[in-house]
Amino acid sequence: MLLPEPCDPSLLLCFPDDVFAMVSRLLLPRDLCNLSLCCKGLYGVASCEKVWLTQCDMAGIVPHKDLLEWREAVSSYKALCRFLLSVKQLLGIWVHQNPELGNLVYVMPGFVSVVGCRIIPQELGPLGIQDGPILWSSVFEVIGDFDGSTVFLLHGREDGIEYVYHGSVKYIDKSCNALSLEVEPWELDHGNTLLQTRSLDDKGVELSGKVCRSNSELSRLQRVSGNDEAMVPFSKLVFSDRRKLLEFTTRQVRQEVPNMAVGPLFPRLRDDYDNFKKDLVLLKERRAILLQMYNLGSSLIHNKENSQGEVGPMQLDLDDIRKSLNCSIAFTNPLHEEDGNIQCVQKKSLGGYFWGSFKQILGRSSSINGGHVVSEKKSHEFKHARLGDFLRSSDAIRLTLKASNVKLSSYRAWPNMPETCFALYKMPLRAPAADQVYAGLWGGTFGWPPGKPSEDKPGKALFFLLLSYEEAQEQQLLIATKILEGTRYVLHPNGSAMFIVNINEPSSEPFPWDTDTGSFSTNIGHAFAGEGISNGYGFRYPGSKPGSLFVFENGFLAFVWKDSSAVLTLQRLNLQELLKKGERIPPLPPINNFSYLIKSYSNVFTAFPGSSACSSSPRFASLTLSCHLLHFKIPPQS
Repeated sequence: MLLPEPCDPSLLLCFPDDVFAMVSRLLLPRDLCNLSLCCKGLYGVASCEKVWLTQCDMAGIVPHKDLLEWREAVSSYKALCRFLLSVKQLLGIWVHQNPELGNLVYVMPGFVSVVGCRIIPQELGPLGIQDGPILWSSVFEVIGDFDGSTVFLLHGREDGIEYVYHGSVKYIDKSCNALSLEVEPWELDHGNTLLQTRSLDDKGVELSGKVCRSNSELSRLQRVSGNDEAMVPFSKLVFSDRRKLLEFTTRQVRQEVPNMAVGPLFPRLRDDYDNFKKDLVLLKERRAILLQMYNLGSSLIHNKENSQGEVGPMQLDLDDIRKSLNCSIAFTNPLHEEDGNIQCVQKKSLGGYFWGSFKQILGRSSSINGGHVVSEKKSHEFKHARLGDFLRSSDAIRLTLKASNVKLSSYRAWPNMPETCFALYKMPLRAPAADQVYAGLWGGTFGWPPGKPSEDKPGKALFFLLLSYEEAQEQQLLIATKILEGTRYVLHPNGSAMFIVNINEPSSEPFPWDTDTGSFSTNIGHAFAGEGISNGYGFRYPGSKPGSLFVFENGFLAFVWKDSSAVLTLQRLNLQELLKKGERIPPLPPINNFSYLIKSYSNVFTAFPGSSACSSSPRFASLTLSCHLLHFKIPPQS
């Protein structure tokens, strides 16, 4: 048997760009990068714009038309592909259980960016779900720079002024399920939006000066030589220190959003072509302004004074750190204290280096002479890291967005989340399949007919449910998990299973209402037996009562409780389209805006004047903010 002759690699050079672009669909971006390293000829072929446009298209983040418009803002399609692949895992639905009323953030494409949008708990407007404006607020955005690198901007509002808080994006895990806001130790020679922590003098700390080479090298020696000087991760700090450090950092890296940059975060639907083009112009101007602000903020770190002779926004003294972080004792070194005064870490870094070298010997001698002291220290003191150790472990700090994969258990499709983390957790949004036709995101309200408020009940709470499948005891269960509730006071916690039905068990119960009404006329295709949520063992452990899920031929769902005849009607949602037609409202303060941790069972957002969606709903307009929880000021409308 004759083996086929190997193909001559030079044949690749003969392919037209269009043909090689089609062939490249079988390759990964890393394969193209490896191919470009073979020779100059293949470098030219693998660097072709059409080839990388194909890779951008295969990423499946935005339509082909959007890619052509995004290309104008970056250096090449290769740079655009770099950005798309780096942020792809951020897209989707992210949730947190505090407050119980709702903390749902949906990350979607913007303009050469991805934007995190919080869906506001609300009642249904007069136009219904599909046509009525959905209220939302911006949480953060990740913008693609000219070379395809990422820029992180946290959004927030303080004292009636909107700010952006600059930071970085750490490596995004391909299977990330947790999105956290952190303060990251960093080296100054990397150059970014940083706050210097190691350059100290007798009077205080200056967070904007340059670090000399000897200091930088010495700090690295300390982290290598001594375990006490190793890089301390943010997650090892206690909850109170993490919050203090986040609040302290955001105050220093914030920049007021100019009026020209308050515009849209993403364009409207292409159906409205004129407004879509206007939005593109505003988006390009806004992106350019924000990137300029980001670069300007980074340069101010390395300059003690700006052109007007004023102190830059990144400069602080030690008194500020003591007052804000309450950790002045953490800056002391046990080897160097004179007359009760704290000396600077810069002068004592050599002593710290030797202290790190001797600590293992000291530890061993302590374990020999008093082993019980060491064991007590390990069990009590080493559980959490000290804030001072965190600040000493690097030359600088910066705000960062971290997307990681963490081990999470779940109950009925809802993850069991730790309550002391500034994090959002991803809810897997699976597309409908042949054996799971009802999977996906659904929205609805209580009452009949579905989709719109009735005259006798104008204010219906809007619910978002995530339907998923689960195998249990040889049964295929369809679980409807509540991820948003638009009531004034929460009835059931986030993650509650509003109903669970057995797809393999048909229901013989009749539908209690006439399906042929003025606004709704269709037939019932299927009915399944199951159980719906009810008052039972309390707020955290509700009970359940029998009911049936009815599937209509037009795609609507309706779950009916057998005893009370209460009905929850649902329709499938495209959240990205709803947000593009929605209405943006001001955000919360920055840390709370990302993932607010105060336990609350009422709506933390007040009514917003001028909002068509909430002005039409007396129930939503009556929502008030508990003054002992959060203070959110709404500017008067002109």
